[in-house]
Amino acid sequence: MVEIFVNQNLEKAMRVLKRKLIREGVFKELKARRFYEKPSEKKKRKTKESRKKAKKDQRARRLEF
Repeated sequence: MVEIFVNQNLEKAMRVLKRKLIREGVFKELKARRFYEKPSEKKKRKTKESRKKAKKDQRARRLEF
């Protein structure tokens, strides 16, 4: 929830709300539900996303040390 006070800038509040929605994956979910996705396509997409996440985590671990 985003609280807007009387003296707070509306544009700033909108940016905060948008950032929060992006982090929670709301926009991604809306885009995904726009059209029907066959189960086989959904499985391929999930596999691709998990590989991408694993690669990103691996790179982050290499940079830590």
